[in-house]
Amino acid sequence: MRTDFSKLDLSRVPDLCYIVDEVAVRENLEILDRVQRESGAKVLAALKAFSMWSLGPLTAKYLSGTCSSGLHEAKLAEEFYGGENHVFSAAYAENDLRQILSIADKVVFNSFNQWERFKDLALSAQKERPQLSFGLRINPEHSEGAVPIYDPCAPGSRLGIPLSQFQGRDLDGISGLHFHTLCEQAFPPLQRTLAAVEEKFGEYLPQMEWINFGGGHHITRPDYQVDELIEAVKKFASRYDVQVYLEPGEALAIGTGVLATRVLDIGWNQLDQAILNTSATCHMPDTLEMPYRAEITGAGEPGEFAHTYRLGGMTCLAGDVIGDYSFPRPLHVGDRVVFEDMAHYTMVKTTTFNGTKLPAIVLWNSETDELRVVREFSYDDFKMRLS
Repeated sequence: MRTDFSKLDLSRVPDLCYIVDEVAVRENLEILDRVQRESGAKVLAALKAFSMWSLGPLTAKYLSGTCSSGLHEAKLAEEFYGGENHVFSAAYAENDLRQILSIADKVVFNSFNQWERFKDLALSAQKERPQLSFGLRINPEHSEGAVPIYDPCAPGSRLGIPLSQFQGRDLDGISGLHFHTLCEQAFPPLQRTLAAVEEKFGEYLPQMEWINFGGGHHITRPDYQVDELIEAVKKFASRYDVQVYLEPGEALAIGTGVLATRVLDIGWNQLDQAILNTSATCHMPDTLEMPYRAEITGAGEPGEFAHTYRLGGMTCLAGDVIGDYSFPRPLHVGDRVVFEDMAHYTMVKTTTFNGTKLPAIVLWNSETDELRVVREFSYDDFKMRLS
C-alpha cells in the first residue's frame, strides 16, 4: 500500500529530504514474510536497492538476511541487519574477499576463473566457519529486461556463466547456483526464466543444496501474483530438493518514501522553467539512466493542467532535467514539490557532483505521526569523499 504523504506537515522536515514511512516498510516486509512462510523460500533484503540501515532491526524481524554486492554492503549487513549474509560481486579483489569470507554465509562467484583462483582460500575459510558455502552465478541467456542497461542476460553480458562454460568444469566445493534476469517485474517473467534455467542447467540442479532466484521481483506491488510465486517456489524446491532464496530490493521499499524538494527559481526559455534544490543526476539518477518519469504529487503530464514547467536540477549539467510537468496553479519560489516512490535506488545512488548537498533522511510513522530526522548532511560529507 502506497503511503499518502499529504498527511505529513512538510514544515516539520528539512527543505530537501527523503522521507520514508516505517509503517509502509513494515507492510511490505509482512508480504515478503508471507512468501517465506508459505513457500519455504528464504527472502533476503538486497542492500544495493535499499540500505537504510536504521531500519535494519525492523527488516531482521521479518526476513532471513541480506544480499550484498561487495565488502562494504556485507559489513553493513553484519553490523545492522543480522540473519544470513550473502555476497555476490562481478569480481573480487583478494583483500576484499578475505574480509568477506570472515563474515559471509554464502559467497557467489561470477566466473570459473575467480572460483578456481580463490578456491583454496575459500575452502580454508570454510574449515574455520562451516556455515560458509559457495555458489556460481549462471547466465541462462534468457532476457526479460526491457531496458538493455538493466538486462543481465543481454548478449555479451559480463554477469553470470553461460552453459557453454560449464563443460568439463569441476564443481567440487560449489553447493549453490544463482541467477538474475528480472527488473521491476511480476511473476510471469520469473516463470519463463525458471523454464529456461531448468532446460539449460537442469543436469546441475540436483547436485546443489540451494538455488538463488535473484532479484527484480516486485512482490509487494499490488498486482503481483503472490500465490503463483509461492506455488512455483514450492514445486521447484521439491523437484530438486534445494533451498530457494529470493533477494528482492525494491520490493522492500515500493510506495514507502518520497523526495521532498523546494523551488529555487522560475525562468523561461521557449517554455517555463523551474529550478529545484535537488538534482536528477545527484539525487534520482535513474530518471536519467533508465530513464523513467518520476511522479509528482498533484502534478500531471505536460498540458494536463493549466501551468506546465520543465523541472531542472541545480547542477551545471545541461541534461540535469527531471522532466516536464503541469500543475493546477503557477509555481512560485519556495513552493514544495514532492516526488513519489523515492525510497529505492535513490539514497544508495546519491552523489555530490558540483558539491551538491545530499538530501536529509527522515523516518516517519504514518500511524502515530512520529517523525525523526535520521541524518542530515553537511560540507564535511562532501569534503571527506575527496582529498
